[in-house]
Amino acid sequence: MSDLTVRIASLYVHPVKSCAGVSPAQALLSPTGLQHDRRWMIVTPDGQFVTQRQLPRMALIRTALEGDGLRLDAPGLPSLRPAPHAAGRPCRVTVWKDEVAARDLGDEAAAWLAQALGQSLRLVAFEPEQPPRLSSRDWTGDLQAPNHFSDGFPVLVTSTAGLQALNRRLAERGIAPVGMERFRPNLVLDGLEDANGEDFIDELRFETAEGPVVLKLVKPCVRCTIPSVDPRTGEQGTEPGDTLSSYRADSRMGGGITFGMNAVIVEGVGRTLAVGMPGEASLAF
Repeated sequence: MSDLTVRIASLYVHPVKSCAGVSPAQALLSPTGLQHDRRWMIVTPDGQFVTQRQLPRMALIRTALEGDGLRLDAPGLPSLRPAPHAAGRPCRVTVWKDEVAARDLGDEAAAWLAQALGQSLRLVAFEPEQPPRLSSRDWTGDLQAPNHFSDGFPVLVTSTAGLQALNRRLAERGIAPVGMERFRPNLVLDGLEDANGEDFIDELRFETAEGPVVLKLVKPCVRCTIPSVDPRTGEQGTEPGDTLSSYRADSRMGGGITFGMNAVIVEGVGRTLAVGMPGEASLAF
């Protein structure tokens, strides 16, 4: 095992699952990942979650955090400021195989979503007062990792080196470069010499003013069609998925196409990560 110095290149928070995210200069680490990440979700009237896989135009819904509240914007529509969590109606929703408690944030939000996305949908907020929704212990071992509405892990880590390597391959094929926002990470690393070097990191450690933050990288992130949705137009394409499939088949995931690593929190809840913060990566071979 050896160590490598890294730096936080950027942070991303995605308040509403599968809508556009925000890139703050700093972010508080909560038990479920970066504060407010995937705290809200869009569901069908019967509570099934929806994402850009089914509705690529969700990429055009922009999000902003206003204190403890949320603002949504979409082309041609006035801003929506949903009802606060406490005002929501209790409900049950399904994200992948998990059924969890949530709060339906009302008919005004539903009407706004119908205009933005063209079908009947509801906006819900995660209900924190319930048994935790845990990441799979097959990957976390003895660590318990609670989640809001993420696909399954609290923190997703990518690297600038990985994106640069992808964009070089796209350029060789005459295809325009893509931005990191397509991959919806939480933490982007600088300082990795090898493309997709996050694949080989065991733990990340950052020294904050409040004390250390330690993240353990546990599972490669298998990619679906979402990175091939153009965030500027909300249109589904085939790139960069086609290019990734030419070199990112991962034997650890049965040949699935991976980009980035899912991580869990070992230490540091309540501490603040910031862009530019140096850290140390322990590499496991």
